[in-house]
Amino acid sequence: MREIHPFNDNWHFWTDFESDLIYNPGQGQSVRLPHNAADLPYNYFDETSWHQSYCYQKIFAYDGKYDHQVNTILFEGVMANTKVYLNGHHLLTHTDGYTPFEASINSYLKVGDNLLTVVLDGSENPEIPPFGGLIDYLTYAGIYRDVWFKSVPKVSIGEVKAEPQNVLEEQKSLRIWCRLNGTDNCGSKIEMTHILRDSEGHVVAETNSEVSGEESTIQLVGLKKISLWDVENPNLYELTTSISVDSHEDTVKTNIGFRTAEFTSKGFMLNGKPLKILGLNRHQAYPYEGYAMGRRAQEKDAEILKFDLGCNLVRTSHYPQSPWFLDHCDRIGLLVFEEIPGWQHIGGTQWKQRTIENVEKMIRRDWNHPSIILWGVRINESQDDHDFYLETNSLSRKLDSTRQTGGVRYITDSEFLEDVYTMNDFIQGMEELPGVNHPQIPLRKQRDVTGLNRSVPYLVTEFNGHTFPTKRTDHEQRQAEHVTRYLNILDKAYGDDEISGCIGWCFADYNTHKDFGAGDRICHHGVMDMFRNPKFASYAYTSQKSPQLQAVLKPVTYWARGERNIGGVLPLIILTNCDYVELRYGSDLSTIEYPNRERFPNLPHPPVIFDHKSFGEEEMGHWKKEWENVTFKGYVGDEEVISYSMVGNPVADRMEVVPDWRWLKSEENDETRIVVKALDQIGNTLPHFDDPLSISVSENGQLIGPDMINFRGGIATFWVRSTNKKGQFKINLKTPRFSNASCLLHVI
Repeated sequence: MREIHPFNDNWHFWTDFESDLIYNPGQGQSVRLPHNAADLPYNYFDETSWHQSYCYQKIFAYDGKYDHQVNTILFEGVMANTKVYLNGHHLLTHTDGYTPFEASINSYLKVGDNLLTVVLDGSENPEIPPFGGLIDYLTYAGIYRDVWFKSVPKVSIGEVKAEPQNVLEEQKSLRIWCRLNGTDNCGSKIEMTHILRDSEGHVVAETNSEVSGEESTIQLVGLKKISLWDVENPNLYELTTSISVDSHEDTVKTNIGFRTAEFTSKGFMLNGKPLKILGLNRHQAYPYEGYAMGRRAQEKDAEILKFDLGCNLVRTSHYPQSPWFLDHCDRIGLLVFEEIPGWQHIGGTQWKQRTIENVEKMIRRDWNHPSIILWGVRINESQDDHDFYLETNSLSRKLDSTRQTGGVRYITDSEFLEDVYTMNDFIQGMEELPGVNHPQIPLRKQRDVTGLNRSVPYLVTEFNGHTFPTKRTDHEQRQAEHVTRYLNILDKAYGDDEISGCIGWCFADYNTHKDFGAGDRICHHGVMDMFRNPKFASYAYTSQKSPQLQAVLKPVTYWARGERNIGGVLPLIILTNCDYVELRYGSDLSTIEYPNRERFPNLPHPPVIFDHKSFGEEEMGHWKKEWENVTFKGYVGDEEVISYSMVGNPVADRMEVVPDWRWLKSEENDETRIVVKALDQIGNTLPHFDDPLSISVSENGQLIGPDMINFRGGIATFWVRSTNKKGQFKINLKTPRFSNASCLLHVI
């Protein structure tokens, strides 16, 4: 029988080691995977500090139980250029840092203790994508994803690809392709069973057959009452594939969804219905820990994108991302545009061959995810290369004919070999460059970009980002401009049927090389900061949600008379999905404004903007008196659905401590984010509060990052991790201004 067990515990790790240590157990640092090889500060570090070799070792006992099976160690992701040894014998070398690989251990596995050794090189090898040029992100060394011990019968299921067909018809079908391992020396008949179940476990269809050879294709037909997968109702089905050979069995379970996804010259269609793409780009990086965050931290990012921000798509810039993240996108209904590793640079012949291999590895790993609707088969923002990209597109279409290809570029008049013309359009920021005189337009018409005389499927894959980087703590006036740029671009995309949608750059700030960002090794390009705390611009997304899902009302202001260059707070943008907003200033002034559809005619929910025209001459006199409190009330129809108040005299009142969740798992690296806010007397975050915060964590828990941090813009955020010990652990927090606070978490 197939057995897969976690293999993350009890590793030993060396940063400095001699070559003769590789094959001998020692006293290295005890670590649990996933693991980041280098401790990182928040900013201002040397990104070359981990450009060296590292060694991981694990001693594991084996009792001979699986001698009759095929045994491997499955690595989900190691950065990078990895060599694996068992008991001193070299098993394999794997160069790519983003795709999984398996090391076969049968030849050298012995009864008793076995020594597994992994040596990796954290340097940026120019022969391995994405390296060879400058890249605007970091590739953190380490075994940063999960590792598994895998044992399967000698004849086993290698791959399953399930392709729903006739999806929009009443009776649907499912084409199931299966590749078997170990059939060369199998003289017996192989019985194969496929069972399709719905989310409640009810059998929808079942088929039994006798197969021979390495590959088989079976069709399930006449499938009725199938619920489609979409962004609102992500209905998943479980396909169980089993084989039986000489009393040995193997079973693989695959989650699938029935849906169609097509980019057309008139926009994107999901299940035959138009859907405007509203998305963000995501790097899989976190403060202090780089790539090495576990399952629920990955899932939390998907939830923030979908539920907090209201996105319907994420682009995995610029590499395949965690299986945990993609699995959760399937479950919650978040569309995915997934792409191969790379950033602008195209290397030589060997480099290109490895990129072509990356296309195949990415597609084979992820072809059953219903959330994935587009394969990125071109190096992000690279120049044209006809033969190279002809091959990547051809391979993608051969492997998976059900999804279109895209190739993200930033050059105009680029050769169009893909199915979807995917373009990073930063035209709105270009007018600020010296010597450049572009008209102030949010987005270009697609034909002005493509140079073609016809309309084609077209998607804007990046905008804003480096052309207007904005910190969460920046001056209010810059924050308002940041918001306005997002609104302008989203409005333009919603109003142009030939643009399938827009994917903003980007979801969250991220660490980067010295050549990019703010000089502190951070690109402040996100609508959230590195800790996933929202900037004002994030509400440009959130406010586009239906008020039936969530009423949104966010004033783009710190509510201080002297924060802006000219004083006051007008014009005041209210990001909202309400029908109208009432402003009450002090006890005497009250006025109503409606969404500004004249300026933003295409947005589902334009902002409400209060300016001098919103008030009479007598009312404007109130603004010149003592600065007072304000309340904003949002209405849907005649019903007040949301209210937001701000005080004219904020004082530091208390700390608020909120964990993402209060229980952690002991059997895996499980993290929770802790958000600590400095609040004023009515519970609003103090935007300029920057006091120090001391953190201590009791046994059973582990702090990620330093134990002394500062509030940034009124918020201090960190993660804590479980250990393998069950029980409670306490987080104690101290700051000079407030009473001490604590948070109790549970490890189960």
